Amino acid sequence: MSTATLTAAASGSGSQGLGTAFRLVKLTFRGGASRSTLVLPIVAFGLTTALLLTVLAGALSFFRWTDEIAGFYQVLAGIAAALLVVPLLALGGSAARLSARRRDEKLSTLRLLGGTPALVGTMTVLESSLLAVAGALAGIVGYFGLLPLVAMIPFRGRPLGVEALLLNPFAIVAVLCFIALLSVVSAAVGLRRVNISPLGVRTRANPPKVTWLRVVLGAVVVVAAYAAISGVQKSESVLTIAVVLVLGFGGTLGVLNLMGPAVIRAVAKAQLRRAQGPAKLLAARQILESPKAAWRQVSGVAMTSFIAVFAGTGLAAVGSASGSGSDELEMITDVRTGVIITLVISFLMVACSVGVNQASQVLDRADLLVSMERMGAPRKTMEAARARAVMLPLCLVALGSALIAAIVLFPLTALALLTDPTTVLVVALCLASGIALVWLSLKATAPVVSNVLRTPERF
Repeated sequence: MSTATLTAAASGSGSQGLGTAFRLVKLTFRGGASRSTLVLPIVAFGLTTALLLTVLAGALSFFRWTDEIAGFYQVLAGIAAALLVVPLLALGGSAARLSARRRDEKLSTLRLLGGTPALVGTMTVLESSLLAVAGALAGIVGYFGLLPLVAMIPFRGRPLGVEALLLNPFAIVAVLCFIALLSVVSAAVGLRRVNISPLGVRTRANPPKVTWLRVVLGAVVVVAAYAAISGVQKSESVLTIAVVLVLGFGGTLGVLNLMGPAVIRAVAKAQLRRAQGPAKLLAARQILESPKAAWRQVSGVAMTSFIAVFAGTGLAAVGSASGSGSDELEMITDVRTGVIITLVISFLMVACSVGVNQASQVLDRADLLVSMERMGAPRKTMEAARARAVMLPLCLVALGSALIAAIVLFPLTALALLTDPTTVLVVALCLASGIALVWLSLKATAPVVSNVLRTPERF
């Protein structure tokens, strides 16, 4: 979209109403670079919606049972949903912020050319809603495509069945509306900066701030979860225990998104002071430019390492069970199946998150990559800096998330299950697999970098 077109649209005669916003959004959807940035959020929203609907359907299917042991399965379903829905919602938020810098720069340019805050706000709502709804509709199709496969998973000696996994149409529509609302809210956060300081956004003189209040709040939630889980063991109410466990695990998992950027920023500052060589210096600078973006690239692995501690502990507990009755053996088998499913979904989430975020980061940094090449920076140095800017936060948050999960889980398992070889092996394998996924995503986005450098005029 050229400056002349923007100027004509922003300052032309006539009302800056819904029609003008529609025309401007249509203009922003044109061009090769724009198409690249549009596909990524649609894919991310589609994957988020498909996995979210599948997780909800699986959890709710357990509530159709009403016998004496149904409560056991429902508590496990609630815990699994809390462990998976929170990171899936985080992935949805990341999808809404994909290519946020390019969108904010475009909108800030429109503001500087005379566009009113109302026009920019309407454009934001339209563009975000269209992308989210398109992705969510594709995700609904994906959910129905996954149903036959998920229906074959056995619990209590027989497959779940398609009928048990069919969500109410109103629930599906509610998820679609929620995804659209999530995208609009996430876009509105960036829009506030655009309206307050459009020149600062356009020149990148107003970087997003990250405060240590996030870490303090996160620490408070972790301590509260530890205390609540420690105290709930004395309760005789199954419902109370279930609610505390779900809120404790889900809340702790949720605050990882608060703590992550602040911790990454502190480590990057320390690395900047000790940087030796251009690759390390560039990597630290890239992280400090946007700690939140650095966190989003590795947040999927952080969530998975958190879940891995629970999965490893669950498998260790199943392995140490000594019951020989048929009902007990069936429950042990079902717990093992549930743990494996939780891990598989968490890794699907990681694969979606890191792949889309890596490609998005390349497009967001396209002008920087082009400028560095024109100044003579070797491609090898650029790739080394990009890899270090991802792998450094990755190792930090993966180990930190596993430690936080162990702290929260400690009141229930004490040290025995946490140090069980099965737990340690599962956690180690999950961490190694997550790191390998991120490394592969870095390699997979190398052609995107090549395309950016080959056609710099588009950026």
